[in-house]
Amino acid sequence: MPSLDHVVRHRTTLSAQDLAWLHLLIVDWQIIADLSFADLVLWLPDSDRAGFWAGAQMRPTTGPTAYLDDIVGSFVAAGRKPLIDAAWHEGRIVREGDPEWRDEVPVRVETIPVRRGERLLGIIARNTNLLGIRTPSRLELSYLQTAGDLTRMISVGAFPIPGERPDLADSMRVGDGFVRVDVAGRVIYASPNAMSAMRRLGLVGDVVGLSLAEAVRELTDPSPEPVDRGIASMLAGIVPGSAELQRETTSLVIRVIPLSTGRSATGALVLMRDVTELRLRERELMTKEATIREIHHRVKNNLQTVAALLRLQGRRLPPGSGREALEEAVTRVGTIAVVHETLSQAFDETVDFDQIADRLRLMVVEVSSQGATVSTSRVGTFGVLPAEVATPLAMVLTEMMQNAVEHGLGARAGHLRIGARRTDGWLTVTVTDDGRGLPADFDPVSSSNLGVSIMSTLVEGDLGGKLTFSTPSGGVGGTAVSATLPLPGGG
Repeated sequence: MPSLDHVVRHRTTLSAQDLAWLHLLIVDWQIIADLSFADLVLWLPDSDRAGFWAGAQMRPTTGPTAYLDDIVGSFVAAGRKPLIDAAWHEGRIVREGDPEWRDEVPVRVETIPVRRGERLLGIIARNTNLLGIRTPSRLELSYLQTAGDLTRMISVGAFPIPGERPDLADSMRVGDGFVRVDVAGRVIYASPNAMSAMRRLGLVGDVVGLSLAEAVRELTDPSPEPVDRGIASMLAGIVPGSAELQRETTSLVIRVIPLSTGRSATGALVLMRDVTELRLRERELMTKEATIREIHHRVKNNLQTVAALLRLQGRRLPPGSGREALEEAVTRVGTIAVVHETLSQAFDETVDFDQIADRLRLMVVEVSSQGATVSTSRVGTFGVLPAEVATPLAMVLTEMMQNAVEHGLGARAGHLRIGARRTDGWLTVTVTDDGRGLPADFDPVSSSNLGVSIMSTLVEGDLGGKLTFSTPSGGVGGTAVSATLPLPGGG
């Protein structure tokens, strides 16, 4: 199905400014469809004035639809829809004519010109399924009256209101809470859901007849300080906007759309939604996230304490295998601490592993190089990884680099190249050194080296990947150790 942009650019002569205005309109016209209990179709003039193209369509959530099929992108030749032609040529709202029949359903059609300033952009056809019509209640009459005000504003270029629609508007629906205020800012109607929301805020009695701004001031501002002038102006229907009202644990989001005839104000439409439970869940989530970050921070501190104790114990031992084993343990504990430190600063259980890899390569070389000058470089990117992958991968990368420094380079200078490549849901990590290479009889399966055993267990057991040892191409010697592992969710 073509988009509004496609129809405008390929079927009409409307400008970019016209298209931007139409986008402002259709972003908000779910409100009009719901207030009208009717389908809305935006018809745009063909570039050759041969007819009209359907550029957008909206069905109501408050009543039955008049269109079972999507019609965006369809064409109506001039003369086929007299009401559309009349609204276009006369520049006025057209309601005359008998109902149309579609799929054995009578449909009342009303056409509304869409203006941007003095420029006529298109026609909105408001299609009401008459099978859903019943004796209207006060709610339905208030909806229809407000819908009529908004359509008149569209016909004279007074709606949409540029710059009015805030992010909060995305969550606002007519059914959540509907309030109509007059030109003095007094409530003339409030839907049952709106009354419930106001009572959650602390209202006692009926809000009808009260100044909405004064009622909100009493409910949300128990201090002697005056209510915010911006909110007061909004609630009086003077200026458009949105705000969140709070009292103790109750939160209420409101949006105000001033209504007018194009020349004089007629009041305002106020939409409101009780978001108390939503804000409660958000606070619980923030508390949980803060708790998790604090846990990671404390684990990091504890690991650093363990590493310090091991380091202190190692200094008391004479040079030899026992001291070297403790130094290796210090590096491994420090590796896990780096991951937890990174997680303590994140807002979810994922980490940018490039940062971890860069810290590890500096740390391992400093501890394991035995005074020789060893340089490192990283090629490629690890990307963002979940914590359950980051921790074992950090251990694997540490063992790769530590083995390369201790066994590949020995006590001499050299270079380590850390490579990372993500392809088709897999991550390949390779550490290459320019040292003496693998022994002729090296077998990773039967090797007694602790580092090789740790790498094999983590890569093949925990991460479900594959560990390989090889000689780099190019005949320069050295060793390349690669770990290929699947990324969660295809990565």
